[in-house]
Amino acid sequence: MKILIAGLGLIGGSFALALRDREIADEILGVEKSDENAAEALRLGLADRIVTLEEGVPQADLVVLATPVDTIPLMAVKALNHVTDRQVVMDMGSIKAELCEVISMHARRGRFVAAHPMWGTEYSGPRAAQHGAFTGRNAVVCEAERSDADALATVERIFRALDVPVVYMGAEEHDLHAAYVSHISHVTSFALALTVLEKEREERHIFDLAGGGFESTVRLAKSAAATWVPILLRNKYNVLDVLREHIHQLQIMRRMIERDDAEGLTGAFKKANSIQRIIH
Repeated sequence: MKILIAGLGLIGGSFALALRDREIADEILGVEKSDENAAEALRLGLADRIVTLEEGVPQADLVVLATPVDTIPLMAVKALNHVTDRQVVMDMGSIKAELCEVISMHARRGRFVAAHPMWGTEYSGPRAAQHGAFTGRNAVVCEAERSDADALATVERIFRALDVPVVYMGAEEHDLHAAYVSHISHVTSFALALTVLEKEREERHIFDLAGGGFESTVRLAKSAAATWVPILLRNKYNVLDVLREHIHQLQIMRRMIERDDAEGLTGAFKKANSIQRIIH
């Protein structure tokens, strides 16, 4: 199978490595707008050749869009404009409603599979790509009923070969849940980092005193703005909804601390502890 991957950073690059490791791809073509990233991707073996989207789509059995979410809808339309009924286009972005709306009336909509592997780190670029990144992590497929049966089967078969379970849901449902389990975590991490940088002006003290808890909480603040600004703005209503609840919970805790309400804090923390039943 010849696979074209547009965007050979953290997600696209890790997908390329997974395809190599499982011998799924006979050849990987890469699309990269940055000459530096293109050269790095070739050096790391993430692609065999670098091409433009227009050059690569006619050659590929599968087209994978792994660029920032603000670029995916237009790229999806461009790719679908040139595919046949034997080719498949999929994306790996973390927002789906806007994308699915843009391509909803396209004559080749059935050749598209809207997918989102639920994995990522705070790093970006080709050097961030990791072997085994997606193994055991769910991938969400949205609007599966809008994809042609063979196109969907192709993507499902690849995920199955990578040991990636597939979960199905609607595009708007996906974006709502993504706001709660992924997007708000980044907002919180960015905000905490800014809070500490604003209040603790002596950087040496941050380095000397910060423990594992602080490091794990602000880890996501190292994430690239080029990735996360588009995500937050294009999923703004869901993000604002969860952010309102998050701020409300912070205000409740603030009042408890102000009142020395040990019982209230204990109850709140024990309730929060129940999250471990879900995530472990």
